[in-house]
Amino acid sequence: MDLLLLEKTLLGSFVAVLVAVLVSKLRGKRFKLPPGPLPVPVFGNWLQVGDDLNHRNLTDLAKKFGDIFLLRMGQRNLVVVSSPDLSKEVLHTQGVEFGSRTRNVVFDIFTGKGQDMVFTVYGEHWRKMRRIMTVPFFTNKVVQQYRYGWEEEAAQVVEDVKKNPEAATNGIVLRRRLQLMMYNNMYRIMFDRRFESEDDPLFNKLKALNGERSRLAQSFDYNYGDFIPILRPFLRGYLKICQEVKERRLQLFKDYFVDERKKLASTKNMSNEGLKCAIDHILDAQKKGEINEDNVLYIVENINVAAIETTLWSIEWGIAELVNHPEIQKKLRHELDTLLGPGHQITEPDTYKLPYLNAVVKETLRLRMAIPLLVPHMNLHDAKLGGFDIPAESKILVNAWWLANNPAHWKNPEEFRPERFLEEEAKVEANGNDFRYLPFGVGRRSCPGIILALPILGITLGRLVQNFELLPPPGQSKIDTSEKGGQFSLHILKHSTIVAKPRSF
Repeated sequence: MDLLLLEKTLLGSFVAVLVAVLVSKLRGKRFKLPPGPLPVPVFGNWLQVGDDLNHRNLTDLAKKFGDIFLLRMGQRNLVVVSSPDLSKEVLHTQGVEFGSRTRNVVFDIFTGKGQDMVFTVYGEHWRKMRRIMTVPFFTNKVVQQYRYGWEEEAAQVVEDVKKNPEAATNGIVLRRRLQLMMYNNMYRIMFDRRFESEDDPLFNKLKALNGERSRLAQSFDYNYGDFIPILRPFLRGYLKICQEVKERRLQLFKDYFVDERKKLASTKNMSNEGLKCAIDHILDAQKKGEINEDNVLYIVENINVAAIETTLWSIEWGIAELVNHPEIQKKLRHELDTLLGPGHQITEPDTYKLPYLNAVVKETLRLRMAIPLLVPHMNLHDAKLGGFDIPAESKILVNAWWLANNPAHWKNPEEFRPERFLEEEAKVEANGNDFRYLPFGVGRRSCPGIILALPILGITLGRLVQNFELLPPPGQSKIDTSEKGGQFSLHILKHSTIVAKPRSF
């Protein structure tokens, strides 16, 4: 037995040395690759770093290997960037070179192999989809058309919480009601539709399917089959479930929303642009032959994934931080009362006049970034970055969370301190004007939803603080803010119970 162990040890050592020599030659002669841990045949660095490539684990690797490093995950190259200068190269200076999206076996299913906008490669299809989606979703005209609806939804949340006797005593999971609000905010824009209550059967069916889609896509469980093609047969069951969920979701979108809107359009005069919702504009593009029916459904899929839950996570984080920092909550309430006056409920135009509210929103997005690694980028061809060679079709991750939480760039970044955005960081905005702070990315593939997310965050947090004292449940001094991260998300591990005591005006 000892002899067998010795043979295995010697063989392992020989293989390790051989791999080290080969990798050294590859790095030194053919390519000047970024630094990183030594890969092993077939598996690369997968056995060393595992599946959980979250922002904190990648930050630890950056501290060891530097602001740019390479992980070989099976047959895939993963390049992680962790400095403002290199992030600017990826997202702005070389935005075209690194402007594509990576593909994997699960996202190929959920996006129809790139028939959407968010996850498609950079090129003519992306430009066309971005143009078609911009007018009905991402302009100031849209904000002005729908901001009254957002204010109504926030007012309804306040009313429902006040009616719930548990809210002021033992507390409620406020997220559930806010989730309905966010669906209504976006479904008003998309379909001129809303759900009446959390018990609406269609709402619950939609919410369940969207939740299952997010769970399947963001799980680390399928990485082994994506990284190592010879293991892909073991993913058949997983991929079958993904296919079934995709088909059920797209059919639901078609039957209950897209086709219903088509019927309505056929019985009404929709020539007045002011009455059009987003799907009307998108169906017009389909009629003109610019896109097909699948593209229409994948646009709906993108909005369900990219616009609803991400904003909801940020609202939930903002509430949690205000509960755990009562002095900040009190200061925000004072600003609202002083600048708006008693009884005046915050509206969308008010959000731009409230510096401390804006600082609270910015600080929430800095400390608790909803998409901490942004959406992955890819270079279609061999490229250069930071003096290193980047092989074609490498997956590029920008660790935006670390950019915004690195003590080399921020004063006491672990603290939730909105004042920083009124003092030393007063010039920093969420639109990417500073590459240390990229909650929505920047450049060609930045998140266009910033124009919707910021006012919705301001209205929602403002209305809650105006109308309630937000507290932890009885027996707790703080609520748990442990993180739960997926491949593209950062949200609270446990949806907390919040006590909301109505204020008397």
